[in-house]
Amino acid sequence: MTIIVILLGLCVLLAGAMVLMYNGLVRARNLVQEGWSGIDVQLKRRANLIPNLVEAVKGYMRHERGLLEKVTSLRSQSLKASDVADKARLEGALSRSLASVLAVAEAYPDLKANQNFLDLQAQLAAAEEEIQLARRYYNGTVRDLNTKIESFPSNMIAGFFGFKKAEFFEIEDPGDRQVPKVQF
Repeated sequence: MTIIVILLGLCVLLAGAMVLMYNGLVRARNLVQEGWSGIDVQLKRRANLIPNLVEAVKGYMRHERGLLEKVTSLRSQSLKASDVADKARLEGALSRSLASVLAVAEAYPDLKANQNFLDLQAQLAAAEEEIQLARRYYNGTVRDLNTKIESFPSNMIAGFFGFKKAEFFEIEDPGDRQVPKVQF
């Protein structure tokens, strides 16, 4: 009788541990989804600013029409991207193109003095900061989920219930990883 109670107690403990591991995996997966949602919201916010920015600079930057068309094209491609890797690649290209637009704008003093352009530039800078924060949060949740999926004994629960590793939202362009040179 004592052995049966001990075995029953061990089974209850094992089942409890499995439930806790499963619930931890579900929580981690939901945090990853929440993190991606945060990135998506910020990317859409930035995407909504782009047409206004393009319109504000269009009259001044007649010679850079190709650059403005590239920004518009990348924006529409990014909005259609479905997985994290494509979205990250397109968003990196879009960020570089926007930086080019802002750099070219430096050559147009009237544009730099335009209040509408300055407001859009400030909103875009704020959106970029929010994207970075959302990206850090998302990548942290991905790290936690992937650690649980790969760690023993939760990896057995993850494999049994079909949990998959999530993708990080990474910088695609190796040049973006370089430390800028400062010359005096």
